[in-house]
Amino acid sequence: MKALAKGLKIQAYTVLEITGNPERLEQGKKHIYQGLNSGKLNPVIDSQKFSLDNIVEAHRYMESNQQNGKIIVTV
Repeated sequence: MKALAKGLKIQAYTVLEITGNPERLEQGKKHIYQGLNSGKLNPVIDSQKFSLDNIVEAHRYMESNQQNGKIIVTV
């Protein structure tokens, strides 16, 4: 609310706004790849990983808020 009181704008995007537009999708992928290659983007990966067969457990783990970073599910 403090940000809004100062006249700051909050902008949100949905995945389909980017993935549904080929030009924006390419621009987004380029931005991500450059950030990863330069080290400016450094994703944190949780130590616990799940197989697709254990997707229910992966969701429960995510819902518990115990993770520290992204949860990996392997196919």
